[in-house]
Amino acid sequence: MALVTFALVLREEILMIEGKAKMPESVGIIMDGNGRWAKGKGVPRLAGHNAGMASMKKIVIASSNLGVKNLTVYAFSTENWKRSTEEVSGIFNLIVKSELAELIENNVHINILGDYSMLPEASVKSIDKLVSETENCSGMNFNIALNYGGRDEIVRAVNEIIADREFTDEPGISRAVTEDEISAHLYTGSLHNDIPDPDLIIRTSGEERLSNFLIWQSAYSELMFTDTLWPDFTPEEYEKMLEAYTHRKRRFGGREKEDK
Repeated sequence: MALVTFALVLREEILMIEGKAKMPESVGIIMDGNGRWAKGKGVPRLAGHNAGMASMKKIVIASSNLGVKNLTVYAFSTENWKRSTEEVSGIFNLIVKSELAELIENNVHINILGDYSMLPEASVKSIDKLVSETENCSGMNFNIALNYGGRDEIVRAVNEIIADREFTDEPGISRAVTEDEISAHLYTGSLHNDIPDPDLIIRTSGEERLSNFLIWQSAYSELMFTDTLWPDFTPEEYEKMLEAYTHRKRRFGGREKEDK
C-alpha cells in the first residue's frame, strides 16, 4: 500500500512540473541481463530468467500504479531461437507456469506482439489463457513482445498490405504504400492491437542498442540505459527514470523557439 501511495504522489508531482514532458503514457523495456545475473550468482541461466520474471511482475504493477497506460516488454525475440534448446525450453516453461493473480487484481490487460503460434503447444495454450483471462480488464495494456522482431514485423505488415490490395484493388492498379498503411498493419497498429508508439524505451544491463525492438515505432522515442541487470531492476529505479523523462524536451524533428 505504501508503494501505491508513493507512486500516486510521484505521478502527481511529475504531471505538475511546468514546461516539462508529462509522464510517459507508453513505455517499452528491453529486459536484458538475466544470463549475466545468473553467471554472477553462480547459478543456472534459467534461474536468471526466473528472477527476471519476478522483476517483470514488479515493474508491471509499478507501471499500472504510476499511470503508465501502455507497457511493452521484449520477452523473446525471433533471434533468441539461436540459444540452446535447454534455455529456450526453460523460458517457455516459465511462460506456462506464469501466475496471473496479481496482474488481474491490478486490472492489467495483456496483448501479445509477435507470432507465438510457433511455440510449444503448452506455451501457446498458456498464452491464450493469459490473453483470455485479462480480456475484460480495462486498466493498463501490458504488451508482451514474444517471438518478435522489428524487421519481421515490418515485412509482415507490407505483405498484409499486398494481400489486401490483391483482394480489393482492380487488376493493373498501382498505388504507393504509405507510412500510415504500414503503421496500421504492424502488431501495434490500429488493425491489430492499436498501441501508441513508445514515448520512452528503457534498456537494462549496460547495452545501448535497440536489438530489433520496435524499430519502426521508436523513431522519436526517448532512450534511457542503465547498467543494472534486469533481475536487479527495481520499481524505485524505474520511477527515477520516469521522473528523468519529464526533463527531456521532445521536438519530433522540429525546433523550439529559442533554438531557431
